Amino acid sequence: MMPEPIIATTFTLPDEALALLRVVGAVAGPDGWRDALAEAQALLCLLTDRVDTALLERAPRLRVVANAVVGYEHVDVAACRARGIVVTNTPDVLTGATADLTWALILAAVRRLPQAERSLRAGEFRGWGFWDYLGGDLEGRTLGILGMGRIGRAVARRAGGFGMRVVYHSRTALPGDDERALGAERVDFDDLLARSDVLSLHAPLTPETRHTIGRDALRRMRPGSVLINTARGALVDEAALADALREGPLSAAGIDVYEHEPAVHPGLLDLGNVVLLPHIGSATRGTRTEMAMLAARNVHAVLAGRPPVTPVPLAR
Repeated sequence: MMPEPIIATTFTLPDEALALLRVVGAVAGPDGWRDALAEAQALLCLLTDRVDTALLERAPRLRVVANAVVGYEHVDVAACRARGIVVTNTPDVLTGATADLTWALILAAVRRLPQAERSLRAGEFRGWGFWDYLGGDLEGRTLGILGMGRIGRAVARRAGGFGMRVVYHSRTALPGDDERALGAERVDFDDLLARSDVLSLHAPLTPETRHTIGRDALRRMRPGSVLINTARGALVDEAALADALREGPLSAAGIDVYEHEPAVHPGLLDLGNVVLLPHIGSATRGTRTEMAMLAARNVHAVLAGRPPVTPVPLAR
């Protein structure tokens, strides 16, 4: 009788995911998951786990790497494919939560909510004042979106409720019907910078997109504009962002992701006009549970001899 497959997991799984996996194998981890690699046929991992050639050499029986997030730049996909290993991710299930968090950052940054709260906690609130705690407006302003994938489209859909115009720059244009439904206009990158009162980043991280928002791009943004990043930290040159928040043209920023996590550029930590969150875009109980379940369903499918539910695309 053949021994049941070993399924290594780098993170704690919900009970329903464990039950599904135990139908097709024995689960090892999260404690000691590396010790299970030599026999493992499946690996469930996160963006904090580097799946590179060194790891793959320790896992000669691996058949599937189930990445429980959307991005997969931490996985050497080419090396996996060369070994016949299927790589999967979890698109769609975190779209709504991340779009909601994006809007939370937009509102917090534009209305200066953290500054107002800090003032109140410091005992500075003396009652309602006509010119106190003033923030910016959203209605009638322009939301710019860099990258019009699933999350970018979800953010754009929410813009109508705030009375904002939407412009976007993306490698691929949306179909005309989708543009009309979203009220979105595709523009080139220079126009995106020049027209956006709020610029929200939703592009994937590739060698070509790294530091897309650098010193030159920041200089070309509108005076008083706001930058939001819930995508990938390395899309932004953080030192240049700190300068743009101190010296202009930016009035504020809302950031959930960082280039060298968990480190945050010290220039940002010193500023009061940037809202800093600890990478919580998908951090709702329901969303994280569904991400784990989708990763488990991918493993279940592959080990049962079926195609994966959500394989990563062959090319970006």
